[in-house]
Amino acid sequence: MVRATRSLEVSARIAALATEVGPGAMLPGERELSGRFGVSRATVRKALEELMARRVVERRHGAGTFVRRPTVAQPLMATSFGDDMRRRGLVPSSTLLWWDTVVADTELAAHLEMSGGEAVLRVCRVRLADDEPMTLETLHVPADRVPGLRGEDLEGTASYYDTLATRFGRRIRSGTQSVAPVVLGSDEASLLGVEPGAPALRFVRTSRDQHGEVVERVDSLARGDRYLIEMDIMPPGDVAERSSTLETGDVAERSS
Repeated sequence: MVRATRSLEVSARIAALATEVGPGAMLPGERELSGRFGVSRATVRKALEELMARRVVERRHGAGTFVRRPTVAQPLMATSFGDDMRRRGLVPSSTLLWWDTVVADTELAAHLEMSGGEAVLRVCRVRLADDEPMTLETLHVPADRVPGLRGEDLEGTASYYDTLATRFGRRIRSGTQSVAPVVLGSDEASLLGVEPGAPALRFVRTSRDQHGEVVERVDSLARGDRYLIEMDIMPPGDVAERSSTLETGDVAERSS
């Protein structure tokens, strides 16, 4: 009982230290913390394990123990990555990995609601917040709906949704998105700055513009240690009423 109480006390003191040094900072090693708090390394180790379970700190293999950065909530709605990050006080950016144009096979053509054999633009980027990797994303879009668009146009701070609206007059109006838990392979983990086998969330999103045409199919891997899913819930009756309102609004938009 005394040992458990002591561990909780040390855990609270390390948590206070984590708050003091701030997110992303490296904490002193077990030996230094043991000397600072006058306890055994076993007690420090147990306290750190408790803080890891509470997602206050994280261990990085071969590097040390760090204060965890805040988890980003991913709303299930048609908002851009950049808007989500800016709303949370983070600076969004992208690193272009590669881009190309391919001929759509039957499956991809079906997802994009286009004829098979037509050209599809693919752009693969690492999306960052405050220069830290957050997601690995591959965009697919029918090339004839974004004529002249190149991968370089979506590098750095450029937003696909903004480019879509200002350059092509297409605005995202609706879409569907699925989410599934996965583990990262070595290449994916390296690009996202985590260990191979780390948990991640796979988002697959298909979005339509104001004309009802598909203007993106995005397959992205989001770091499991930085994302959580956020959604609104409501009674069934309210859902039906809201759906009716949205359908009416969609008709008014298409008629304008």
